[in-house]
Parts: sequence; structure tokens; C-alpha cells
Amino acid sequence: MAVTTLAVSHDQQPAGRPRVADPLTSEAAAAARVADLERRFGDPWDPANPLGHAGILDADARAVPQAEAEQLLDGLDLNAEFVPAALGGRLVRADTLARVLRTVFRRDQALGTGYGAFSVLAGASVWAAGSRAQQRWAARLLLDGGRLAVSFRELAHGNAFLRDEFTLTPPRTSGGGRVLRGSKRVIINADRARGLVIVCRTSADADGAGRAHSTLLLDREHLPARHVRDLERYPMVGMRGCPMTGLEFTDCPVPEDSLLGEEGEGVELALRSFAFTRSVLPSMVLGGADTALRTALRFADLHGVGGRPVGRNPQARRTLAGAFTDLLICDSLALASTRAAGLALGITGVYAAATKYLLPILLHDAVHELSVLLGSRIYVRDGEFGIFQKHVRDLPVTSLGHAGAAAALSTISPELSALARRSWLTSAPGDAALFTLREDLPALDFTRLGNPAAADVLCAELAAAQSLDTAAAGEHAALLHTLAGRLTGELRRLREACAALAPLSRHSLANPHTYALADRYTLLLAAAACLGVWRHQQGSADTFLAAPHWLITALLRICTRLGLGTPAHAPGPEAEVFTELTRRFTQASSFDLYDTPLAA
Repeated sequence: MAVTTLAVSHDQQPAGRPRVADPLTSEAAAAARVADLERRFGDPWDPANPLGHAGILDADARAVPQAEAEQLLDGLDLNAEFVPAALGGRLVRADTLARVLRTVFRRDQALGTGYGAFSVLAGASVWAAGSRAQQRWAARLLLDGGRLAVSFRELAHGNAFLRDEFTLTPPRTSGGGRVLRGSKRVIINADRARGLVIVCRTSADADGAGRAHSTLLLDREHLPARHVRDLERYPMVGMRGCPMTGLEFTDCPVPEDSLLGEEGEGVELALRSFAFTRSVLPSMVLGGADTALRTALRFADLHGVGGRPVGRNPQARRTLAGAFTDLLICDSLALASTRAAGLALGITGVYAAATKYLLPILLHDAVHELSVLLGSRIYVRDGEFGIFQKHVRDLPVTSLGHAGAAAALSTISPELSALARRSWLTSAPGDAALFTLREDLPALDFTRLGNPAAADVLCAELAAAQSLDTAAAGEHAALLHTLAGRLTGELRRLREACAALAPLSRHSLANPHTYALADRYTLLLAAAACLGVWRHQQGSADTFLAAPHWLITALLRICTRLGLGTPAHAPGPEAEVFTELTRRFTQASSFDLYDTPLAA
């Protein structure tokens, strides 16, 4: 089938004409969309606000989507954020999409997932491999307020989405077209979506490597009702307001033009779309951790911790500053990963997998540490602080599925040997555009996301840090130089271990040893991202990000996770980080890199 390239290349502008930022993704436009969405949601702490925490908790208790919030998003045509601009939507950049949707996730992760995230996930396959007609149909469906649902894997199969739940086979009788059979227990929005993206087995050859599966785009309204059955809702502890039902197909005929891309390209297409979704979705989820931190700080501010005001409790301040730092670490990696998609770097898929693997771990640990501050209130599901308990339940669910930890590590592991041999400690650092928060990027080209991994420009930031002018770190220059040296030494050890691996193909099974190496690699990527963000904020108006305090605290925490230890008699500048956290809390501003004003 023909594939439409959706990117509009900025490099094709007439010679001599100045580069013009896309009005859809200019800083002014992106900030205005975020501010408008935040304003319409209103003060989350106001019990009279139907879109506030009280309304969210009420919908969660009833295990239903929050109707008022979905109506608000309908009125804002939020679905346009999921549709490429070339097809009439507002999607041009991955980092801008994540930034807008983070506002929704900050209120309710179930709302963000059910309303938007899985339409984004399903749409990625269409934008990457759909025919012109398929892309136009899916775009029109979303722009008219409809939904897309996607099926990759059965819940019982863990992260192995290649196990077949659906099969596309010839009919049992002669004549007619192909039929779809099988069932899948959990498909988010299966009962509400008209458009279905279905990965199914199309070859019985068990040795067909990645060519045994294909992807379909189906119009639910055009399928014979007697051959399609909605399965009952799957009970969940978290994400209770996100409809998780299932589908069963019984000899269901499908149109001949339903294939997305070519037959047998299902795995390749999934991995190509994951290079986009695995970075965008965790970046959105960061909003939920923001609310958890804000709630814990609000509780500590009002009630104290351990009988003492939070300002006089060093352990409480350390916990809060540490959680804030973890959010900045996560956002730094998410920023580099989403912007790598816009730059069409060959290693985008690896960075996206690292983001999908590491962010849920860091965010889960941060929320767990914060829960200690609330004491027994952690178990309360209503009232002023009940929203914390909801985010505790919701956060783990967002990391499950086709893009969970094992699946992400399985994407990274086969690349380690080649990256160690040809890139680490030899590649030049990446374009500054990889780390800048608000500058323009070329439009996303979904057809280029599946390129093989090439130079690791992010890890190159670690090597560059050895010769970095640390004068900007002031009194912390020596400590920054020491930390950069330890991390570079860890990268050198990792390179030796990975270079000794036998080359692995994409379809090789990973093992605990390579998983452990991949885990350490993701932490080094996070450290490199923090260094890159700090280095390219020098001279900017953001004095906090340009200062070394958050960076050093971040690198100390990463070194601890890597087991590298910390320099003796060199405590991190957590006091300055806590001061910034307090400022943002008092002024109602987000705890991510963007420092976005919030409704209060």
C-alpha cells in the first residue's frame, strides 16, 4: 500500500528565506494552549469545582469516566492534538503533544489515558504506515470527536505482545474474504472506539521471526455486529475511570483494504510507532507525579511531619527535594527523547524505550517515598488529600502493557553491543535542539522513526562533561567535575561489558545479564540528559535550571542508584532545590522543567 509522508520539512523552504517557526508549535502557541486548558480545569483544590480533585475522586469511586472533564476536552477539540497538521490537526512535535497532555494527566491519569493516550498510541501506526485513505479516515474520526483503540497483546502474556490473540485467516468456506478470529481481554476504550487498530497473526509459521503478524485498521461500524462481541469490563485497582473492556471476533469478515502497511509488517510497524509513543506517554504521566508531590507538600505544609513543621524537619525536606529532583531527571530524559523524534535520529527508538523503562521506576519510587510523609492518610480515598492515594494506584498501571519494562529492555538490549563498539566515548554531543525546552523543531516524520540505531549523541554528553568548563557551577565546580568523572568511568566499564557481548539481532531473546546492562545504560542516559539540559540553559532566563544545584543533586541520586557512591564530605545542595520547590508550590507552578503556572 502507498504510504503518505506526513512531515513538512522546514529544510525545503526557498533558499535565503529565514527559518520560520511553525505557528502550531511556537512557544507562544504551545504555552497558550496549556494555559487555556489549565484555566478551564480551574482550581483543583476547590471542592465546589466539578473538575477539581473532589469530582475526580467521585468518578473514581464510581469507576466511571469523569463526564464533565470529557465534555471540557471535547469542547477544546483536544483530539486535534493527536492528528498530524498535514491532516488538519495540531500534531507537529512530540514534546509539544506531551506538554499539552501533561496538563490532563496532572488532573487525572485515567482521564488522560482513556481520552487521549490510547488514541495517540493507535494513531501512531496509522500515521506511520497507513494509506492516504486510511490516514484521512482516522484523522476525520478523531477531529469529529471519535476515538481509536489499539490491541497489541493479551494481559496474560505479560509484555510479550507477539503472542497471538487475534488471527486473520481465510474463511472456513470457499469464497469471500479473510476473517478475524480470537479475543483479547483488555483493550482500553474498546467499547467506545469506532476505529480499531488490531495486531493479529497472519502466518502460521512459528519461525517467521517478525513477519508472522500484521496490523489492521477497522471501522467498528462497518463490521457485522453478530461477529463482534464486547467483553465485560476488566476490574482494576488503579485507573478505575478508564474503560478497560475487551473484544471477541468470531469469523468476522474484514475489508481487503484493512491492512496497515504490508502483510507481515506488524512487528516492524509496532516498533516504529513505539519510537514515538514510548517517549510521549511517560512524559505525559509525569503530570500525575507532579500532583502526588504537590499533595504531599500541601499535607506537610498544613500538618507538619513527625510533629514538626516541614521547614524544621530535615528528613522531610530531603524527601521532598529528592522527589522534585527525580521529576526533573525524568523530564530531562523525556525531553531529549521526544525531541530526538523530531530530529529523526536513528537512535530515537532506543531513547524512547529507555524513557518508557526508567520513568515509571523513578516516579514509583518517588511517590513511595512521599507516602511516608502522609502517614495513615495514604489509605484515605476521599477528602482533601485523597487524590494522592488515587495517583499511587494509577501510576503503576500506566507502565503496564506492550511497552512495559521487559518489552522496553528487549528493545535496548540487542543494540548495546553495536553502540558500545561504534559510538560510546567516540561520538560528538548532539545538537543543542535535543535539550532546548521551547525552540522549534522540524515536523514529525513518522516514516523515519524506525531507522536503525546510529550514533549515541546523548551518551556523548557524558564524555563531553569531562572537558566541560565548570565555571558556571561556581563553588560546586569541583563536585560536578568529580561526579561527571565517575559517570564517565561507569560508561567506560559499561562499554567494555557490552562490547564483549555477542551481536544480537532485534529478534533475539534478551537475558538477565543484558537486562542488567540495559538498566545501567538507561541511568547513564538520564544523567547525560540532565547534563545536556543544564549545559544548554546557560545564559537563559531560567536561573534555576542554569544554576548547578538541581544538576548536582540529580547526578548524586543517579550515582547512588548505580552504586557508585558519592564523594566524601560533599553533600548535595538540596537546600537550594527545596527553596525552588517551595517557591513553585507557593506560586502554583509545575514541578517539571517548564515551571508552568497552574490554576489555584
